[in-house]
Amino acid sequence: MNFKDRLCAMNCHYRFYELENFFQSVHKLGMHYVELWSGPMHYYVDARRHDSPEQLKKLCDRYQITIIGICPEQTNPKPNNIAVKQKHRQEEVLNYYRQMIDIACELECRQVLVTSGWCYYSETVEEAWNRSVVMMKRITDYAKKRNVILALEALQPEESRLVNTIQDIQRYRNEVGSSCLKVCIDFGAMARMGHTPREYFEAFGSDIVHIHFVDGNPTGHLAWGDGSRDLKADLAVLEEYGYPGYLSLETATQRYYEKPWSAEMKTLKSFEE
Repeated sequence: MNFKDRLCAMNCHYRFYELENFFQSVHKLGMHYVELWSGPMHYYVDARRHDSPEQLKKLCDRYQITIIGICPEQTNPKPNNIAVKQKHRQEEVLNYYRQMIDIACELECRQVLVTSGWCYYSETVEEAWNRSVVMMKRITDYAKKRNVILALEALQPEESRLVNTIQDIQRYRNEVGSSCLKVCIDFGAMARMGHTPREYFEAFGSDIVHIHFVDGNPTGHLAWGDGSRDLKADLAVLEEYGYPGYLSLETATQRYYEKPWSAEMKTLKSFEE
């Protein structure tokens, strides 16, 4: 399977369309894989309940699409912060991620995207870091029981001060100490911190199980061709290290909201060229 065949659409920029419109568009463009972002306008999940996975299974069957992973809502101001401070909310956050893991099992995709969460500027980073590690240990314990992989991605400093760099990911994974906590390269966060795909693969090797594969200037979560990255060079690195996973197109940018399919079309054209 070549890299173009492993392109994976995301529904973030389809937020002003119904979920079926997203599946229709992906099918029409000849793509076969999606990473499901759990935006409430498409698939609702909170601390106590979630929409039935049956609707997702029907869409997959109808449009010959495979869901390869779940991307929960988890950055500020979303309520599902893994580094949550309020004691009364910690069990709710844990239950949210347990539901995400259950949904991944139900859909037979068995991968959930996670981050470290974020801290308040009025506290030390270390306080929030320690809370995050404790919570992630509880989440990974549940994921391990259910045979689900958690793909950890770094965030940009504007999103969180906890895990931003390769070194942060290394320390965080060491402290959590779970075999089911793997790595996702987010090209936006990677570029923001001045890292390269090669540096990630040298650091993590086969523990890289997922990639949010986007163009940027250097960031921006753009369709390929709308930024300044060298697509051919990036793909050459993935090939060199034998990356076996999917390339998820997290084009979560407002410029594509009105005509979201234009982002996938632009990326597909860049691959063809």
